[in-house]
Amino acid sequence: MHGDKEGVVVKVLAISGSLRAASLNTAMLRTLMHIAPSDIDIEMSPSIGELPLFNPDIEYPSPTAVVGFRQKIIAADALIIASPEYAHGVTGAMKNALDWMVGNESFVNKPVAVFNTSPRASHAHGALIETLSVMSAHIVTNACVVLPIVGFGLTEVDVVAHPEISDTVRSALMALREAIDRVV
Repeated sequence: MHGDKEGVVVKVLAISGSLRAASLNTAMLRTLMHIAPSDIDIEMSPSIGELPLFNPDIEYPSPTAVVGFRQKIIAADALIIASPEYAHGVTGAMKNALDWMVGNESFVNKPVAVFNTSPRASHAHGALIETLSVMSAHIVTNACVVLPIVGFGLTEVDVVAHPEISDTVRSALMALREAIDRVV
């Protein structure tokens, strides 16, 4: 957090579980920068595709990309994660990124919101929340949302302008902000 007591700005790291250039999950996370109130600073995480495959034999010392990712997580006041569903689970890239963080305390008590851009992706959504819970993340249930974006052809501009979606996102961000304030 930074700023004076009245104008405290919280730092939220947005992590996409997709490697696709045209990912709706990544696009949704980018829209947060336009929807978020001024006291919430959203930063996009570097692509988790830059992380090597998890291997305990090279965990200590960790590869540079892993160290950078871990430092971004630790520096954030909270996280928002959005991941597509593949074969009823989270993407391999998302699972790999989380596997790198299991051996450290970067997620312990960290407020986390999980966004889902497809109502059909319930398996991955639940699996992601379960994995994060095992990692001792503080899942902010009121900030976890399912947004009906898949199949509607919405652009980032459309998402920002869509009243129902942008209101849902603002409410989720406020719930995440409240959880951050309770931790501090």
